[in-house]
Amino acid sequence: MEAWLQLPIVHAGVAPFLAAFIVALALYPLRVDGLAAAAGFFVTAWLIGELQLVATTNGKLMLAALAAPALGLVADFAFRSGRTTAYILGVAFGCVALWVFSSALWQKPVLQLFIAGGGIVLFVAWTVAWTATLHADSVRAGATGLGLGLGAGIAALMAASAAVGYLAVGLGAACGGFLIVQMIFSRRVDAGLVFCLAVGVQGALVAAAALLLGRFGWLELAILALVPLAARLPVPPRWPVWTQVVLASVYTLACGGAAVAVRFV
Repeated sequence: MEAWLQLPIVHAGVAPFLAAFIVALALYPLRVDGLAAAAGFFVTAWLIGELQLVATTNGKLMLAALAAPALGLVADFAFRSGRTTAYILGVAFGCVALWVFSSALWQKPVLQLFIAGGGIVLFVAWTVAWTATLHADSVRAGATGLGLGLGAGIAALMAASAAVGYLAVGLGAACGGFLIVQMIFSRRVDAGLVFCLAVGVQGALVAAAALLLGRFGWLELAILALVPLAARLPVPPRWPVWTQVVLASVYTLACGGAAVAVRFV
């Protein structure tokens, strides 16, 4: 059984998908099924041995990844979220990214430190903010996580960043489970900031980790930043939910796939 759990297709695909699907299904009546994304992500982290809350880069990434859905859950119950809230949270987690990657950044020369640090802050802030603005649209939010997770994960694996690649793919698989629940019930479910912050923060941080700790490139990062915008492409509101899910997913997967294609160029 232990050897079976260590197969990449299990710990980065089947396990997070099933975890997210079960959580979304179980919490559907309570309207907090947005926890599905975080559940899938942390199942993958646990299976690959990365779920360690210690003062290392990976440990701080896990702490930030845990804080994101927790903060989102509080925000969903405490007040009505809007664009301003999303932008503030984006800037806040952009600054958190500096803390997460401080050890890797301080090893660089001064000029590279400012360039890399500024680029990471901008990418994380942008991705988190634009993903958080989708909190009221569970189809587009789920599609964003699917495209961001799979795009970042596959590109990271190709860039020799195995651990962060599996985490990103696990996030994408979890978002797939969240979307499947909507297709089964043929209706949208609650995403909320709990889902969108988990997707935005976890997806952005693992992509940034692949850049700093592997051979991930800035071009791939720039393309992934477009995923939340791709999710906003037209989806006919009168179409059945399952067709909306498929179309929105095609948009974001095409954008994420472009980041993967860059690895072949």
